[in-house]
Amino acid sequence: MRRIYVSLANRSMQEAMENRTSFILNICASFLIILSSYYLWKSIFVERNNLGGFSWEEMKAYLLISFLSNTILSYFSEIKISGKILDGSIAVDLLKPINFQKARLSETIGSSLFEALISVVITFIILLFYEGIAIPQSPLTWIFFSISFILSQTVKYGIIYIFSLFCFWTTGHMGVALARAAVTNLFSGALIPLSYFPKALREISEILPFSSIVHYPVTIYLERHISIGLLKILGLQLFWAVVLWIFGKWFWTKAIKKITINGG
Repeated sequence: MRRIYVSLANRSMQEAMENRTSFILNICASFLIILSSYYLWKSIFVERNNLGGFSWEEMKAYLLISFLSNTILSYFSEIKISGKILDGSIAVDLLKPINFQKARLSETIGSSLFEALISVVITFIILLFYEGIAIPQSPLTWIFFSISFILSQTVKYGIIYIFSLFCFWTTGHMGVALARAAVTNLFSGALIPLSYFPKALREISEILPFSSIVHYPVTIYLERHISIGLLKILGLQLFWAVVLWIFGKWFWTKAIKKITINGG
């Protein structure tokens, strides 16, 4: 059974490589967004050494990590899940002795490996132009950041999977994808740091699963937490990853009842 999921991951990676033109265009769009954000924040910091607890060097690191988070698990993975629902090919999946949720996760991992490779290359190109970016000095920070970033992508997959299942009740995926992106970008801190939010909204946002995607990996990278605080954050990210997986499994049992298959 495990070989089936590995095979799905390999096939998804090959599809991502075959569709590299559309994927690279998507990456370029994300690059243009971070480039515009860079110059926007640069103009904001031009007469300030610190804003909302962030120095300009820290903000550049923030933008870079946000870029990685948004490109490693991109629109390609989202459209794969919703596409199966909308074009009816999900009927074929139901005949296979595999778990739909695990199969989509395998495909997401496969495509994300290719996405990660391209994203890392672009990140190194960006670093050539970035000057004075904040870099952690402690090896432990890099370890905790790596764990947090992996958990962030797990949480993001859970959110994408759940939102994609809403396509059982719609006739298109674009509206669902845009709604998901809008909510995720706002409450994850991808648009602006959560520390800039009003206190009440910030406290609520930090509890929601979206904060695990950008906010917490960035604050760990910038060494804003120590000892017990780090473990609490990783625990919260793991909690949301598990909860979203369980909820996605339950939501699937409800969504599948919407399928109507005609003929024998």
